[in-house]
Amino acid sequence: MQHDELAQANAPLIDLFGRHVNYLRVSVTDRCDFRCFYCMAENMNFLPKREVLSLEELDRLCSSFVSLGVKRLRLTGGEPLVRKDIMTLFGSLSRHLDSGALEELTLTTNGSQLKRYASELAALGVKRINVSLDSLREDRFKEITRWGRFDQVMDGIEAALAAGIKLKLNAVALRGVNDDEYDEMIRFCHQRGMDVTFIETMPMGEIDHERLDMYLPLSELKRDLAQSWTLEPSAHKTGGPASYVTVKETGGRVGFITPMTHNFCESCNRVRVTCTGTLYMCLGQEDAADLRAPLRASESDGPLTEAILSAIARKPKGHDFIIDRDNNRPSIGRHMSVTGG
Repeated sequence: MQHDELAQANAPLIDLFGRHVNYLRVSVTDRCDFRCFYCMAENMNFLPKREVLSLEELDRLCSSFVSLGVKRLRLTGGEPLVRKDIMTLFGSLSRHLDSGALEELTLTTNGSQLKRYASELAALGVKRINVSLDSLREDRFKEITRWGRFDQVMDGIEAALAAGIKLKLNAVALRGVNDDEYDEMIRFCHQRGMDVTFIETMPMGEIDHERLDMYLPLSELKRDLAQSWTLEPSAHKTGGPASYVTVKETGGRVGFITPMTHNFCESCNRVRVTCTGTLYMCLGQEDAADLRAPLRASESDGPLTEAILSAIARKPKGHDFIIDRDNNRPSIGRHMSVTGG
C-alpha cells in the first residue's frame, strides 16, 4: 500500500460538524417476505439482481468502513435473512469481531427467519438483534404485514432468546392501528427480558395506503404511557438514535425514536448504504454517493476509500423530514426497504 492510501486508510470518519461516524447500516437486499402497508406497496418492483451488490462486494465495502473506524455494523433489508447465502456474509464479517476491529455485528429483522438462523448467528458473535413487530394480535399483524405469519415470528423470537441473543422489539406507532397495544407490548417484552422501542412513522416512498392520519407523535404516546407506568429517565444508549426511559414497575426499558418531533441530528454517528452501494449520509436527505462504481472499477480499495471520505465530508447537519399534508406526498421519494430499515 502506498503512503497516500495508508494515510486514507487510517483517516477517521469525522464530518464537518465534528461527529465521529462509527456506525454503519447496510441493506443487503430490497426484498422482503412481508408487505407492511406503511413501508411497501403490495406489488413491489424489486431491483434487478445485477444492480445489487454481491455478497463479496458487501464484505469488501463493510470491511473498508471497518478499516476507517466503524465499530458498529448492522445489516438490514428489506428483510436481510431472505438474501440467499446471507450467512456466508455474517461468517466473513465476524472476522472483524475476532480481531477486535468491530465491536458489534447485528441486524434488524422481521423475525420470520430467526428460528432457522438464530443459533448460527449467535455462534458467529451476533449478541443483539432488533425485531420489527407492530402488533401482538394475530389478525392485526396479518393486516399490517399482508403476507406475514405471526406464529413464525413468535417462534423466531423464542429461538433467538434461547440462543442467548438479546432482543429489542421495534414497533412503528400508528394512530388508529396499533395505538391500543402499547401497554401490552411493554408487558410482553419486559416479561422476556427484551426492550421495546416505539418509532414515529417516517414520510418515505410512494405506497398505496394513506399514512398522514396514522401519524402519531411520540410525545403523545409517552404522555399516555405515563398514565399507566412510572417512567424514569435512562442514560442507556445503543449507538442508535433512540432515547430511553426505564419502567419502574418492570425494570425494563422503553425507547423512543422521534425523527419528526425531535431532531436528534446533532449527535448522529450513522450512515447507511443501500443494497446497490449508494451511501446516504442522512436518512432524511437525498444527497448520496455511489460506492458501487469505485468498488467495481478497481481491485484496489483506494478509490472506494476516497469516495467514502469525500461523502462523509458532505454529511449534512440535519434532516428534512416533514409531513406534507398540503400535497399528500412523502418528503423522501425512496422506499425505506431500499435505503435499509
